[in-house]
Amino acid sequence: MRGRLLIVVAFLILIVAVVAFLFLSRGGTPTTPGGGTRVPTSVAGATPVPTEVLVRVVVAVQNLPRGYRFPETTEELQQVVAIREFPERSAPFGGFQEIDDLAGKIARTDIYREEPILDSKLTDDFTGLAAVGSDAAAVLPQPLVAVSIPIDRVTSVAYAVQQGDRVDIIISMLFVDVDEAFQSIVPNNITLVQVGENGIELADTIQGRPESTSLGFAIIGPSERQRPRLVTQRTIQDALVVYVGDFPRNGRFLGVTQPPPTPTGQAAQPTAAPSGGGTVVPTATPARPDIITPGVTPQEAVFLTWIVEAKLPVTLALRSATNVSRETTTAVTLDWVLNEYNIDVPVKRTFTIEPAIRSIRQLLAGEQISLSDTQSTETQPR
Repeated sequence: MRGRLLIVVAFLILIVAVVAFLFLSRGGTPTTPGGGTRVPTSVAGATPVPTEVLVRVVVAVQNLPRGYRFPETTEELQQVVAIREFPERSAPFGGFQEIDDLAGKIARTDIYREEPILDSKLTDDFTGLAAVGSDAAAVLPQPLVAVSIPIDRVTSVAYAVQQGDRVDIIISMLFVDVDEAFQSIVPNNITLVQVGENGIELADTIQGRPESTSLGFAIIGPSERQRPRLVTQRTIQDALVVYVGDFPRNGRFLGVTQPPPTPTGQAAQPTAAPSGGGTVVPTATPARPDIITPGVTPQEAVFLTWIVEAKLPVTLALRSATNVSRETTTAVTLDWVLNEYNIDVPVKRTFTIEPAIRSIRQLLAGEQISLSDTQSTETQPR
């Protein structure tokens, strides 16, 4: 019996020795029951195991276009950016750790969702934008769009309107009466029809309207073409002027000194002759801009396009740089002028002055729209 016990003990000692040999041959790292590697606990005097250091990095939570201006308040900033933790060794260089550091800055390039926002991709003003897309698209606040309309020296406040200004847009319209069926200006042409022995006979066409008078049946005709009724009203308010004139070919105008405009066919202005004599070199007169591009809402853009297609005269009213108000105005007609300024219509009298006053001085010297002519005619001041 004792011999069997010694054999069992020796067998157990052998098994322990084999397990110890296998443990030492694998590097001495014990495994957990689940198969994972067990991290050795630190002991006194042992080298501590380094831990991973995380840093805060501000990233975009939605796609931000080039030229986007970050909001000023923390609440609004949290809608477009957030803080993510990156390992210090892989954190991007030039990143931001606080959301408020982005307040008021402008994106130089497109920034995509979950992309770290770097200092190199931001600028404090529009002159630092990267060369991607047009500057016009970069300066347009959301949700404005840009359209172009023609101008001249009268409608542009004598060319005082410049890029970055705010303007109101005033339009004028002429109204005339038309036949509802024909959609043509009244009065209609009247042709008398008579049935005789030789068949149906047509009289000459005349203009007017048939009426029964004390002298009998008559056709009352106009003495002149129908006079249109003028109305003027302010429409779009506080529109941003994106640019005045033709844009540069590359679309870059922010922070760039523009060359003088190309001279037109205007007469050159001679310069003073040099003291030593010689040929007088004429100075070319630079061309004035004839087009302007405001930033308006999408619906206002459709309205401005309709104005251009309808060939309606447009006048710009320059706003003060500090004026952000929106006021309602009254459309101006002849009745409004008479009532507002207490103008009395002169009564008919048995006497008058000589010579007869048949016209008054014209304040506007420029293009005049004529209903009898599809093209504009130049008028001269009297």
